[in-house]
Parts: sequence; C-alpha cells; structure tokens
Amino acid sequence: MNRIDRLFGITTMLQSKKFVAAEQLADQFEISVRTVYRDIKALCEQGIPVSFEHGKGYFLVQGYFLPPVAFTKEEANALLLMEKMIYGFADKSIHTHYATALNKVKAVLRGPEKERIEQLTSQMKIRVSDHFAGNFDYLATLQSAISDRHIIELEYRNNCGITTVRQAEPIGLVFYAAAWHIIAWCHLRNEYRDFKVVHILSLKATGIPFRKEQHTSLNEYIAGQQLNKVQVM
Repeated sequence: MNRIDRLFGITTMLQSKKFVAAEQLADQFEISVRTVYRDIKALCEQGIPVSFEHGKGYFLVQGYFLPPVAFTKEEANALLLMEKMIYGFADKSIHTHYATALNKVKAVLRGPEKERIEQLTSQMKIRVSDHFAGNFDYLATLQSAISDRHIIELEYRNNCGITTVRQAEPIGLVFYAAAWHIIAWCHLRNEYRDFKVVHILSLKATGIPFRKEQHTSLNEYIAGQQLNKVQVM
C-alpha cells in the first residue's frame, strides 16, 4: 500500500471509530508506531482535524466528514457478498436496514461500477439449511438494547416447550450452531442465560436502563463457557 492510500485509510478508520490508538493503526496498516506519528502529522498539515486524548487515542474533531468516494471493484464485490450473507443469516429487521445502507453505498458508484454490481448480483446465491429460521424480527431491537444498555422483556419458549415471560439485560449476540443467541442477565434466574432468538415468541424494548451495575463482557462470558458447560435455554 502506497502512502497516499494509507493516509486515506487512516482517515477512514478514524472516521469510523470514536477513538483509535496508535498501536491499532500500526497493526491495521502493518507499519511502525513511529510511522503512524508521521502520518498523523501529515494529515494535520493537510487540514484534516485529527486530535488526541490521553489514554484513548486519536480522533477526528466532531463535524468533519470525508466526501463520498468511489469504491474499488474488489470493495464493491465484498459489500455485495456481505449482502447475500445478511439475507441468509440475519432476520427481517436487519434486511431492511442493510438494504437501505447498501443503496447509499451504491449511490456513490460510477456508472460502469453499478453495471458490474447489477450483473454480479444475479450471479451470486446463498443457500442455507432448511432448519435455519430467519423469519423473526428481533435482531435490530436486540442490537439497540445492547448498545443503549436497556432492559428487554421477552416471552420465551425453552427446549422443553415451557413458556415464560422474563426481563433481561442483554450483553451480546452470538451466532453458533446455525442460530442467533442473545446472551443476557436474566432477572428471573438471577444469572446469565443463553436465549435462542428463534425461540422468542415476543420481544419488547422497555427503555429501562440496566439495574445491574457491572456486567461481564461477551468475550469473558464466551471464554468462561469454554471451560464450563454452556447453559443453553
């Protein structure tokens, strides 16, 4: 990667995150931290408002945005492949939001690039096993509850066919065994539980903040379950 492409890549990465550490930039672009310092200085000299907060990293000053740019053929193809994956493994709520986002991406493509995308769309298919059910409509609500740290209320039918209504504090979504699972602190059981999303009969976003002050991270939960038997609802 030449330096111009790298500087653009650094700017894009800064725009996509709240803070980015110099070490993260160094790893992403396979350069030294010293080179990161030089690149950041070069961006500032070009009028791009990069600032730094101790203990957090670099960030773009609020209000600065890159203008729309053209995608390479490979980047556009990667987005199209992800669209097929989304329609195979996500639910209806995600389909809608991703389609809207992808249309915005396609809007900045040049004419020939759009034609290639349209042609490739008809030449890519994804087939999932019949037992995978993506006809629910909960993933977008669950994502919002996780990021906003809000309690959810769910009517849930477990593997034994028993239905309960619960309030829970979701800490993460995991896809495994051909299904989405929400990991959450269950108020009824007073412990973390693994809820299979396809078994949720109804879901309500309460808007109520988490009551539990400290939560384990999703990575910590998964690491712990590698040592102990996973309790799947």
